[in-house]
Amino acid sequence: MRKKFFLNELEQNQTGEVSKILSEPEMKRRFHDIGLICGTKVTCVGRGPFGDPKAYEIRGAVVAIRNSDAKQIEIWSEKFPEKGV
Repeated sequence: MRKKFFLNELEQNQTGEVSKILSEPEMKRRFHDIGLICGTKVTCVGRGPFGDPKAYEIRGAVVAIRNSDAKQIEIWSEKFPEKGV
């Protein structure tokens, strides 16, 4: 079963697919510039010392995105983070 959640919720080594970008036009354009468009596969590959920012592999490149920005990207995934574990 696929479930929707936000990019900032991806755990390390977990992959999701972008379903919607909910940000303002300027930030949406920045996301598009780094290859984040609907249907793009994204894998969380690391995180900063306090969990922010996280590093994501997007179309073969690794990009750091702040959690506050990643909350604006809705994704689908077969495996999703379990709350409260």
